[in-house]
Amino acid sequence: MKKNRVLLLIISVIVLVLEILPCGAVCNFANPDEEPIKTTYSYFDLTPFGYANFGPFITAILTCILVILSIVYLLNLNKNFTRIMSIISGVSVLSSILPIMYGASYISVVGVIITILLVSYFLVIVSTNKVK
Repeated sequence: MKKNRVLLLIISVIVLVLEILPCGAVCNFANPDEEPIKTTYSYFDLTPFGYANFGPFITAILTCILVILSIVYLLNLNKNFTRIMSIISGVSVLSSILPIMYGASYISVVGVIITILLVSYFLVIVSTNKVK
């Protein structure tokens, strides 16, 4: 049980670090002469949010909440966080796959890794809920 708590904190911190890197969120800008210009941003950058790519910024905010909840859950300050953590992690998974609706060019390798880690976080917390 304690291993799951540590694992949840490790996954959430890794996701947070990956979201800080400036290669997660993607925006494609029109270029009349050639192919669109593909630029990448941090998940915390508001530029993609301003260009209607809402998923990365929402995912970043939810990940910050998950890190805080994981720390509280690890320190045993409140054991009833598992249901809240599973809901927030599920919503963060959904928001992390939002750029797919714009097309495959709006997805980066870092974004895929973030989504995979958030899915693993969700699976660990759901399995923790079922153990209780």
